[in-house]
Amino acid sequence: MLNAFEPRVVLQEVPGEVSLAWLMCGCPQACPGCHSPDSWDPAAGTRLTAERLQRWLTRYQGLLTCVLFFGGEWRRDALLPLLQQVRRQGLKTGLFTGREKVSRDLLAELDYLKTGAWVAHLGGLDSRHSNQRLICLNSGTTLNHLFWRRS
Repeated sequence: MLNAFEPRVVLQEVPGEVSLAWLMCGCPQACPGCHSPDSWDPAAGTRLTAERLQRWLTRYQGLLTCVLFFGGEWRRDALLPLLQQVRRQGLKTGLFTGREKVSRDLLAELDYLKTGAWVAHLGGLDSRHSNQRLICLNSGTTLNHLFWRRS
């Protein structure tokens, strides 16, 4: 079982995509400085079932291009069928994880993957020094440069 907070439609997390973003609950990383420490509690949020996901996909049908999961890889068995459900509907998928690697079966269902724990002094994707990487898995391209400000 995976719980999640209510999703949001976001435009900036994956460049060029209109994403339905789910913040998953139960994150074991507990990174110092995390922007969502309320997501560490596995009992927070509401269970993310296939039916709940489908209601949101139907609500935004024709508007979304991607579904993004902030976490959930720690429950591969629960996340995998959700990714497959999204892909069957012709949408792209993304996962933001604080880990460096995820399982091969999850990778097979992803278009985008952000890796790396939050390290405050290195910054996020908008920092040239970040340890985090956003990768388009279809091309193997790292997309971090799309977040950098031009001087």
